[in-house]
Amino acid sequence: MTDFSVDVFWSYRSPYCYLTLDRFVDWRRAFEVTINIRPVYPMAVRDPSFFANINRKYRPYHTNDYHRVGEMLGMPVRKPVPDPIVMDNEQYEISDEQPHIARLTRTGVAAQKRGKCFEFTDAMMRTIWDGATDDWNTDAHYAAAIEKAGMNADEVMAEVAEQGEMLEAMIADNQKAFDAAVHWGVPCMVFDDETFYGQDRMDVLLWRMKQKGLKARA
Repeated sequence: MTDFSVDVFWSYRSPYCYLTLDRFVDWRRAFEVTINIRPVYPMAVRDPSFFANINRKYRPYHTNDYHRVGEMLGMPVRKPVPDPIVMDNEQYEISDEQPHIARLTRTGVAAQKRGKCFEFTDAMMRTIWDGATDDWNTDAHYAAAIEKAGMNADEVMAEVAEQGEMLEAMIADNQKAFDAAVHWGVPCMVFDDETFYGQDRMDVLLWRMKQKGLKARA
């Protein structure tokens, strides 16, 4: 019997991850499917040379495209302030110190450990990406997202501050599973050992699950 469970390898810096959220929320409501968000570090951390070596057309196209997709989906989207990645945008140099994305990703796996990663990610990604705030990285915004996900904010935030090594090991486990998938970019969705890359392949993934017997919720 097919297990309708989808692992989604996820970067909190990716606008395309953010743009999946409304559709995943709809899937969870409409179908008997489990969406497992598995946080990993962004490409800028996994491969700091990536942006330095990429074609300079990449960034302007990428920026125009995710705004266009957001408009099509009816989802407000704006580059986060501050950027989750500390980098020189002119020279494409990535800082060795990454306090924002480290805290974000560790909080994500702390939520994953508690079975609440989708709920935390849904709340936090909207705070980061919808353009409504210029200070998404405050304790207050973290606490609100954690509490909205049904967790104790003081407990989770203390764990993130004090148990970094344990949480980094969880991130590394997610990365190991991601490495086994047949892609390297996010969002990377894996269902029944088959890989689907990108928010524009969500329809294909849903078609495949229906083909294999995915049922609507009663």
